[in-house]
Amino acid sequence: MPHPAHDGDRGSVAYRTLGVTKVYPTGETEVHALRGVDLEIPDGEFVVLLGASGSGKSTLLNILGGLDRPTEGRVFFRDAELTRMNDTALTGFRREHVGFIFQFYNLIPSLTARENVALVTDIANDPMPAEDALGMVGLAERIDHFPSQLSGGEQQRVAVARAVAKRPDVLLCDEPTGALDSATGITVLEALESVNRELGTTTLVITHNSGIAAMADRTIVFADGAILEVRVNEEKRPARELQW
Repeated sequence: MPHPAHDGDRGSVAYRTLGVTKVYPTGETEVHALRGVDLEIPDGEFVVLLGASGSGKSTLLNILGGLDRPTEGRVFFRDAELTRMNDTALTGFRREHVGFIFQFYNLIPSLTARENVALVTDIANDPMPAEDALGMVGLAERIDHFPSQLSGGEQQRVAVARAVAKRPDVLLCDEPTGALDSATGITVLEALESVNRELGTTTLVITHNSGIAAMADRTIVFADGAILEVRVNEEKRPARELQW
C-alpha cells in the first residue's frame, strides 16, 4: 500500500537508473563496482539492498545520493536527471532532498543530542524542530544528553533524527546497524520504520544481514556489481519481530 504522505504521488518513481556502471582504475587494472544496473524505486517505499561486501551496494547508494557519479549510464530522481547536473546542482540536490545515515554516527561530542540535530535544521529550508525529530526516534527524554552519555543505539538514533529533521524526500542508510548488536539494531530499525511510515520518506537501507529484508517493501540483491534478484514482500514484518 502507498504511504498516506505519498497518496498524491501514487505510483510515482523516486529513482530510476539506466545502464549504470562504475569503474575504478587501480594501477594497471580496473575494478568494475557496478555493471549495467537498471533499477526503479517507487516513492515512499522501504527498500533493503542486500549483498556481500564489494557487491556494489555502497557505490550505488553514493551515486543515488549525489556523492559520486557513474562512469556510464543515467540516473533520475523523479523528473530530474542527476547525471546531467554539475557539482553545484548536485550539492543542492543533496541538501534539499537527501538524508544520509552511516554505520558510524559522526556526532559532535561537545554538543547535546538536540544541538547535534540543530546543526542540520539551521541550514534546511523547512526543518522540523530538533525536539520533534528526537521524539520521533524515541529520544524525547534524552535531548540534553551528550553523546558520551548515550548508548551506541541511542547515538545512532540521534543520527537518524539529524538526517530526518530537514524532512528529506529520501533517506539513504549504509549499514546503519552494522556496529550494533541485534537488540540495539532493532531499535534503530524501528526508528527508520516510523520515519518511513509517518513521513512517507523513501528509505534505502544497505545491509549484509538478510534478516532485515523481512521488514522491506522490496529487497534488491546484489552480486558482483549487478542486481541478482528483486523481491517484493507481500507482507512486511515489523522491525520488532526481526531476529538475526
